[in-house]
Amino acid sequence: MFRKSGGLICALLLIGLSAGSAAEKKYGPGATDTEIKLGQTVPYSGPASAFSSYGRLMTGYFEMVNASGGINGRKITLISLDNAFSPPKALEQTRKLVEDSGVLADVGTVGTTPNVAIQKYLNQAKVPHIFISAGGRRFADPQNFPWSVPMYPGFEMEGKTFGQYILKNKPDAKIGVLYQNDDYGKDFLTGLKAAIAEGKTKIVAEVAYELTDPTIDSQIVRLKDSGADVLLYFSTPKFTAQGLRKVKEMSWTPLQFLASPTNSVKTVLEPAGFENAQGIITTQFTKQAGDPKWVDDPEVKEYVEFMKKWVPNDNPGDFVALSGYIIAQGIAQALKQCGDDLTRENLLKQAASMRGKHFKMMLPGIQLNTSPDDYAPYQSLRMAIFEGSSWKLIDEASAVGQSPAKK
Repeated sequence: MFRKSGGLICALLLIGLSAGSAAEKKYGPGATDTEIKLGQTVPYSGPASAFSSYGRLMTGYFEMVNASGGINGRKITLISLDNAFSPPKALEQTRKLVEDSGVLADVGTVGTTPNVAIQKYLNQAKVPHIFISAGGRRFADPQNFPWSVPMYPGFEMEGKTFGQYILKNKPDAKIGVLYQNDDYGKDFLTGLKAAIAEGKTKIVAEVAYELTDPTIDSQIVRLKDSGADVLLYFSTPKFTAQGLRKVKEMSWTPLQFLASPTNSVKTVLEPAGFENAQGIITTQFTKQAGDPKWVDDPEVKEYVEFMKKWVPNDNPGDFVALSGYIIAQGIAQALKQCGDDLTRENLLKQAASMRGKHFKMMLPGIQLNTSPDDYAPYQSLRMAIFEGSSWKLIDEASAVGQSPAKK
């Protein structure tokens, strides 16, 4: 009798343990025992189609992940839709991802304009809007948008970095600024102004353009006429390339600075003409596949091989694609940390809890840190100058504009 009872007890215990194990798995929409469904939108067409390489890289990255067994045994299905860099289209496509495709989260959507368009909707629906590839201050605002977490350097921070560099190296500069007339351009400008507020450096001209403008030739003429001897581009790739060509055409020789989203060798500087880009300066947070400095670096070699196999029609020297590679690693890491708790709440928690993360192809000394009170991931950037056909690092990393807790 005892043996029978003991056997029954053991059987019941095993059943209980199995039930307990099953109960530990928690799934939100788009997540199952075998699949994690994610969504994003990318400008595969329209005025910012230079960013399309980003989406192709993301797709290739998760194809590679799936070929290696997925994440925690689950296949990653990334649905990457075209938003044409249009706010109405971005919102339409994001609704489709959430309401029709049932994705767990919107991950890695690229560009300020599309992300502004979808931010309110995703936050109201309590859908994670995470690993955003945009640096607007509104994307690192947990009080007002708790479901939005960026994974790109803050544009205000980058603007401050430019300003600090100019104060140190050309303190009597007369600055002209070309900026996109939206949150993207204005955040860069805000940071620049904050950095130079106490110095002798002055902004002599601020000239805006609209994303729908066919060219910025007239804006560049106005900036030259202002007497500026320093020119900063807070613009998107197409307009930056136009500006570099126009400056050269007019035989104007200002010291020029490019915002990091437009420093791609392949999609900006090559179309603009390398001869028109010599000596321009930018900020960087990544290694560069086309920089001789990194030619023997193991991570760079691995990245080039990855591109050849999984994204064969894009250039490893394209910074836009490279930024997607780093963000894709962040997405994969957060999913791995979720384990079997694949709820929207837990995925958001993982995205907002990065401490000291350093992913492949990030520059030495640069780490990602987020917390529930501070979503801004980057604390520092590095300066680089374009020489020949590649970028050369010229300055040490310096922290700017961060809260004491994150320094």
